[in-house]
Amino acid sequence: MIKKIMTTLATLITASVMSAGVASAEATKVGFVYLTTPGDHGWTYAHELGRQMVEEKFGDDVVTTYVENVPEGPDATRVIRELAQQGNEIIFTTSFGYMDPTLKVSKEFPNVKFEHMTGYKRTPNMATGNIRFYEGRYVQGVVAGLMTKTNKIGYIGAYPISEVIMGINAFAQGLRSVNPDASISVIWANTWYDPVKEADAAKVHIAEGADVLAQHTDSPAMLQIAEKNGVYGFGQSTDNHEFAPKAQLFAAINNWGPYYVSRIEALRDGTWSTGEGPDHWAGNTWGGLDADMLVLSEYKNMPADVKAKAEAAEAGIRNGSIKIFAGPLVDNTGKQVIPAGEELDDGALWGMNYYLQGVNGKIPG
Repeated sequence: MIKKIMTTLATLITASVMSAGVASAEATKVGFVYLTTPGDHGWTYAHELGRQMVEEKFGDDVVTTYVENVPEGPDATRVIRELAQQGNEIIFTTSFGYMDPTLKVSKEFPNVKFEHMTGYKRTPNMATGNIRFYEGRYVQGVVAGLMTKTNKIGYIGAYPISEVIMGINAFAQGLRSVNPDASISVIWANTWYDPVKEADAAKVHIAEGADVLAQHTDSPAMLQIAEKNGVYGFGQSTDNHEFAPKAQLFAAINNWGPYYVSRIEALRDGTWSTGEGPDHWAGNTWGGLDADMLVLSEYKNMPADVKAKAEAAEAGIRNGSIKIFAGPLVDNTGKQVIPAGEELDDGALWGMNYYLQGVNGKIPG
């Protein structure tokens, strides 16, 4: 595992812009901006594995650079701009909060290609890439509904944005498909990565009776607490089995590498654009299980019948027989979202600002 580097942002920008190898005259220069360090064992580590796949694929034909521990906001703008000034031909920015900084810099450097991960704003030289994380959360919900004995599920959310909310609702859809008596309680950490906050939230959920935990935060802290307390949970972004061999039921793994490789190939052969290829929605690449951008790890710590139902749910999502957000959909206040025979489209998912049945409480304002 990559050793975590603890430095200040200023040091990172000036001294810790890391390159793998020396560029040849024909090499394509590629930049990456990371929210935390690859040592988070989660979100950033998944992107780092993607960068490593790029290097393995292209060898000396590509040289990569990354900057880690970049906060969302003005610092991100500065870092992205510096990567463009350094001659990187394509720059991947890997957090939702980098959206506006990437947009701004893309307009300053029209000859550089920018790829923003998980956002929705685009320009002629700025594309967006995302994974349908919610598909994995539906399968998590199925497993949780079959494994819980208390019918209480604890969920740790990062920020109340549509990407996180749709994941919670997909989990609820999977949960209620097998166990309509179970419900989800959400604690908002208001951070993507803070092991202490994530651990504290997990402890609160367990104290309130939750015996299965889920998360949309980036460290293995929740699973480690689950392991210590004899409850179950799910890995986030990468396989966290090593941190909780008895607690992790499976992990939803973000497989960024093939996307990065395809976009760099498109840049090198002159076909790069904001609207080509599969799984596009208005210029946005959004792939899930069927596109192998989302991969589920081995199912463990569950009876054979639960495993079989998890496998069936995964297969149903892949082949389209399971429509996660097909009507009738009712929110947790009893209001109908859509009737039977209809299905939320991608635009509606990006505008999701309500909880569906099965989720307790209200979304913070």
